[in-house]
Formats: sequence, C-alpha cells, structure tokens
Amino acid sequence: MRQKPTVLAREIVASSRLFRVEELQLRFANGVERTYERLVGKGVGYGAVMIVALADAEHVLLVEEYCAGTDDYQLSLPKGLIEPGEDVLAAADRELKEEAGFGARRLEHLTELSLSPGYMSQKIQVVLATDLYPQSLPGDEPEPMRVDKVNLRELSSLVQHPQFSEGRALAALYLARDLLTQRGDFVL
Repeated sequence: MRQKPTVLAREIVASSRLFRVEELQLRFANGVERTYERLVGKGVGYGAVMIVALADAEHVLLVEEYCAGTDDYQLSLPKGLIEPGEDVLAAADRELKEEAGFGARRLEHLTELSLSPGYMSQKIQVVLATDLYPQSLPGDEPEPMRVDKVNLRELSSLVQHPQFSEGRALAALYLARDLLTQRGDFVL
C-alpha cells in the first residue's frame, strides 16, 4: 500500500454558507511537494443519502428539481442530508417521502459514493427502497418536485436525456440494477 502524502500546511482560503475551500500543502513519499485545493463541508453535516426507489419490479422513481450548479431543472434520484440523530435508512425514508411522496417498507444500504474525490470530501450513501406506499412529508424544497419513472432496462438511453446528467445517480441505478439481477429479482 502506498504511503499517503504528509500534510505540511492546511488553510481555509474561502468560505460560504455551505462550503469551505481548503488549501493543502503536501509532500509525497518521493519528496515532491504540491498544493491542492478541495471543497469541504462546514464540518457540521451528518452526510447525505440518495435513494433508488423501485416503484414496481422494473421502474425506478426520479424527481425533477432545479439545480443551481447547472442552472437548469434536472432529473435525478431523491436525495438529501441526514439530519442529527437519524441513521442512513431513516433519512432515506424521510427524503423519499418529502421529495417523491412515497415511503418504503424495505430499505437496504447499497454503498457509499463520492462525486469527485480529487476535489471534494463529500460522500453520499446509496439506499435501495422497495415495497413503496404513498405517503408525503413536507420538505425544504422551494417548489413541488415532479416525479417521473425510468425503466431499469432503459438506463443506457437515460444518459441521452437532456435533463439527466448526474453521474452518481447513474452509478447508483446501475449498481441497483446489477444487484437486483444477481438476486433474480430483475431480468434484463
């Protein structure tokens, strides 16, 4: 296993309401020194969840919401922050109710993903939700989200959709589809 670089200095060089930009001065095992910058959370968060919610044996729920990063409405999986005192599965069930109007009788943690590990410290927990039932909770979204469905057989065409661009959501969909296929719960 490779030896991690030594941190020579660390400084917050910019800060906003949600994020901090941290500059790291590093020395690698071979003596080379470099400066890296990374986006870090404010240090008060409890993480985040992304939910692959099966509406039926072959359809997954997507939600449409405004995304400031792309300045457009995007389709993605329901997701949100884990609140203090919540575990991953409880947060997934709550976010699913807030964003898509469904609860889940079965929730299963699948994996943890990062978006850009070279530049961001944030990670998201991916949860598979099955045996859905209608139930809504008020959320913190500024407007109601439109709920749509995608067939797990059509993931390769989903990436061509102009409103679907989130890589970690696509990865979560493929991971869930592969798991369901391995279990015999889904046939390609």
